[in-house]
Amino acid sequence: MVITAIMPDSSQIQLSAAEARALGALMEKEATTPEYYPLSLNALINACNQRSNREPVTNLDEDDVRQALHGLENKGLAGRARSAEGRVTKYEHWLGEAFNFSRAEQALVCVLLLRGPQTPGELRNRTERMHRFDELSDVLAGLEKLMQREPPLAAVLPRHPGFKESRYAHLLSGTVEELAAQVAVHPPEADFPAHDERMAQLEAAVAEMKQEIAELRGKIDSLLS
Repeated sequence: MVITAIMPDSSQIQLSAAEARALGALMEKEATTPEYYPLSLNALINACNQRSNREPVTNLDEDDVRQALHGLENKGLAGRARSAEGRVTKYEHWLGEAFNFSRAEQALVCVLLLRGPQTPGELRNRTERMHRFDELSDVLAGLEKLMQREPPLAAVLPRHPGFKESRYAHLLSGTVEELAAQVAVHPPEADFPAHDERMAQLEAAVAEMKQEIAELRGKIDSLLS
């Protein structure tokens, strides 16, 4: 059966926190572990609740993720994979056809979905496994493209007192004013030092290995059943 995605009107999109996390997780895994993409429900739950490369860390259960997928499907952003084989249902995102993102834009949106408002420097470091930005100006150019869409998909937030750089956020979960209010209530922490970023990368690699093992176990169980 062929499933046809309904193309979204970006001006009407209002993602919940769980929907944003599930969508970002699908985008990340497509780019970093394509051999295990699309994701089973269990793999997606694990990806949503990773302790590395996520802010905040969540503890979504199966019902939470199912509801998030239902909401994303209604918005034309994600749903059941159209070409996945086997008895286990797999899920994929449809951002490419919904917005025709470049690789740079998709990497930026993905990390913004997973980690919230960030500086251009943070985005450059955290998108490296999905898309390499040679210069900080390349990150700014990608953000500018997102901000120039109609309606805009990203925005720069007012600079928080005591911080040198402005932070950027996606607009798939609210307006600029709503995001600015959230940052005011929960001010950003100081940038992580380089060794903390390295630790986060190592934790991400371990999490992905665990996911791969879980996927292999699932395949073995399906063959034996």
